[in-house]
Amino acid sequence: MGLGHCTSRATKHSLQKNAEQTMAPKPPFSENSPQVPPDTLGLTADEMRRLGYKMVDMVVDRFEHRDSEPVVTIGDANDLNQQLGGALPESPMDPDASLELMANVALAHMQHGDHPRYFARVPGPASFAAILGDWMGTGFNSICASWGGGSGPAVVESTVVSWLAEMLGLPDQTEGVLLSGGSMANFTAFCVARSEVGRGVAYLMDQTHASLPRNLKHMGLSDDEIRVLPSDDRLRMCPKALEQAIESDIRKGLKPMLVVGTAGTTNTGVSDPLRQISDICKRHDIWMHVDGAYGAPAAMTKAGRRALQGLERADSVVLDPHKWLFQPYDLGMCFVTRPGALDRCFSMNPEYLKDVQTDDQVSYGNRSLELTRRSRALKLWLSLRTYGASAFRQAVQRGIDLAEEAERQLRAEPETWEILSPAQLGVVCFGLKGATADDHSRRADRISQSGFATLSTTTLKGKSALRLCTINPLTTQDDIRLTLRHLSEEE
Repeated sequence: MGLGHCTSRATKHSLQKNAEQTMAPKPPFSENSPQVPPDTLGLTADEMRRLGYKMVDMVVDRFEHRDSEPVVTIGDANDLNQQLGGALPESPMDPDASLELMANVALAHMQHGDHPRYFARVPGPASFAAILGDWMGTGFNSICASWGGGSGPAVVESTVVSWLAEMLGLPDQTEGVLLSGGSMANFTAFCVARSEVGRGVAYLMDQTHASLPRNLKHMGLSDDEIRVLPSDDRLRMCPKALEQAIESDIRKGLKPMLVVGTAGTTNTGVSDPLRQISDICKRHDIWMHVDGAYGAPAAMTKAGRRALQGLERADSVVLDPHKWLFQPYDLGMCFVTRPGALDRCFSMNPEYLKDVQTDDQVSYGNRSLELTRRSRALKLWLSLRTYGASAFRQAVQRGIDLAEEAERQLRAEPETWEILSPAQLGVVCFGLKGATADDHSRRADRISQSGFATLSTTTLKGKSALRLCTINPLTTQDDIRLTLRHLSEEE
């Protein structure tokens, strides 16, 4: 695809220039202000527009043809360093050549999580309206830290927190904060739990995402304060084992602090019995946290809401919109259903911030460890307004349906495939009959190296598995069929 041949298309945008200038509000005091160059370091307004239009064309061109590009491309380090590195550029270089080098080399050598046959880990098929929101926020150098420094972005963030809480079925009093992703969102929730409950023991299971025990350790918990419980036969947290572990710790004089449930495990898409976990937490006055980084959006659908019963009872919930809500990286959300808990944990009021903080309005720099923070909410706000909540629900349901379709195709060839974990929230795990872990890895690597598709391998209760995550609504039944066919073929 010739991304470098988009320059001529920029001329068609020139007709919009006068209209845009007419519509744009004039800045205050413009009559008395000296003429300020448009770019901090020297580009003219015309050059800024030309390069901006060219970039938009390059991105849209890729959107139109991304299904024909390799799903993932890994480059040679020496070759990439030779093309992208080099001596420090003391003098200006051609920005057109640099844009083309960025698109055709730097951004071509990576995984493309928005490709319809990207089935590995958890894909991130970003929508264009969300990308526009991200661009706008970056172009305006938006900040969302204090009310005085960013009241507009703060209202946008509060709005999307409210909208998403409603879509997930969380209580009306839910508050939240937007972060870089699930790791930081979970860490933030853990800090709030300790702030509200006091230091104590945290309970997880062996299918919990690997970043969560790391978060707890770096929050200061010792190995003796982290209980990793074995999952049951369905790879879920076992309520009986959880209750026994809690009661054992209480008898030892220890304080239970936090239980971490999962809404859609990375391995299999399974959800823990959240309602039963909630009952246990309520009985023992323990903070209930749900890691729904990828799976929580399923609660927007009828089938998903049934699978995630009890999510609405959690004290905190994490969700990554850059996964199943079709946002560009990076965007995580931490919801807390106890009003004021986020601010009680993180609020600080130094003298040099008194002029931008108020007592009656939210300052998002006081809701996490991030003080300087860009407005990540703009892209989610714009995409929800552009597409409507119903489009998101339909797209999430499509991901659930695609995994079930993959399971149907697998079960149609029982002599070739076996189901190791049925389709759940957009994930299905399976194996080639008689195959070893090395066989699965070799086949997964072969299809990835071909550029046609990519998927993950994993281990379930000691058994090797192949794993498809089908949350891209652009994926077709043929994409799944052809991927399975390539996997089954011998070299």
